[in-house]
Amino acid sequence: MGVAIVNTALPAIGREMGMNTATLPLVMTVYAATFAGFLLLGGRAGDVLGHRRVFLVGMAVYALAVLTATLASAASVLLVARAVQGLGAAISGPPALALLAAVFTEPRERARAMGVYAAVAASSFAGGLVLGGVLTSFWGWRSAFGVLVPVAVAVVVVGSRLLPGQRAARERSLDLPGAGLITAGLVFAVYGVSQAEHAGFGSPFVLALVIIGVGLMVGFGLREHYAQVPLLPLKLFRARPVRAATVAGLVFYTAVNGLLFFAPLYMQGILGYSALQSGLAILPMGLTVIVASQVAGRLMPKVGLRSLMTAGLMLVALGVGTWTLIGPDTDYFFGLLPGILIVSVGQGLAFTAMTAASLAAVEPKHHGVAGGLNITCQQVGAGLGVAIIATIAAAVQGTSMLTPDVLAGYHAATAAAAGVGFLGALAVFFLLRHGLGHNDKSSTPQDSKTEGARRSH
Repeated sequence: MGVAIVNTALPAIGREMGMNTATLPLVMTVYAATFAGFLLLGGRAGDVLGHRRVFLVGMAVYALAVLTATLASAASVLLVARAVQGLGAAISGPPALALLAAVFTEPRERARAMGVYAAVAASSFAGGLVLGGVLTSFWGWRSAFGVLVPVAVAVVVVGSRLLPGQRAARERSLDLPGAGLITAGLVFAVYGVSQAEHAGFGSPFVLALVIIGVGLMVGFGLREHYAQVPLLPLKLFRARPVRAATVAGLVFYTAVNGLLFFAPLYMQGILGYSALQSGLAILPMGLTVIVASQVAGRLMPKVGLRSLMTAGLMLVALGVGTWTLIGPDTDYFFGLLPGILIVSVGQGLAFTAMTAASLAAVEPKHHGVAGGLNITCQQVGAGLGVAIIATIAAAVQGTSMLTPDVLAGYHAATAAAAGVGFLGALAVFFLLRHGLGHNDKSSTPQDSKTEGARRSH
């Protein structure tokens, strides 16, 4: 919600802060860059220093950042606050997921808890778009930040009382060189891709940023291979559920965010919806995801990760694919809403299973970094994947602003997003064809350890 609620406030921020079309996107970019860049460090810090402690520190940083953004008197202050907000989110996100596994140890309870977590996470973007539009319309853009302050403070106060403590790990290395490489690599790559929307992927500036980012990430991989105590233990990828969750995170956010990127452009630019109307048009997505996630939490112990994740990604692909049929006057209830609802059901199923799979077959001492890895993949899908899809739309549309040409670009983009979702579903299906996810009935880390021990024996 910290992303979406600000998205609708951007025009108002630009007017008051005097930010032009070149600097205004930085309000989103600096947040995305620090959020993606520090996720693995946040996960490792939770594993080493204690998930509760790091989670609460991250939320306190987040609260301070959104308060600063609310009171910002200059664009530079706002941008620094957004960067710190992304840092707070990155520090608190992975330990939050690890705490779920620590609090809910019984398989059925854990599956339901994952369903609640997935419902909130997957529906918050759509809800944030609507809430951001309402707040900005009636109380100005600062309210879009201000409303997050009491929420973050409440989480810190309640969390300090209710969340379980944890002893610090014996091995206290945070692998700061590795953290520096992956953080810098992701920041360069995310920032470079974000600039491609305006400068194009062929721009020397964009290419330089992306090449530097990729080079740093390759260096990170080499560092982790040889490090005695790595930030990201590469052995995590030996677990099929982790590999499947990694793939799912990339394709899920590429497909879903691809639709959410083009839907407002289509509804406002061609159908003539207002910003608030286009936000309300997406609202059923959030409500449906909440219901679907609860159903997924109850189904997971019975049908397993493989079935839920594959079916969810297939539904996401199918729902996004229906938007290849949109025209200049498509009816909302019969033309747009069915696809939104199909995507929403798929989101609820896939996100719940993906969240559980990211921790399955992973030792509890690595839960934080495993959660950070999955959220990082989600952010890469949301950033890099959507940028590629947007480039496809621009290539098909060309420089023409005629409605048929614009629609042709949208059709190509949504077809690409649907194709990514379909291929991801196939990849997950085959990745989980053996071991956990083929016959699993609990889909939990605890049970996967037992299965792993059985296979080793």
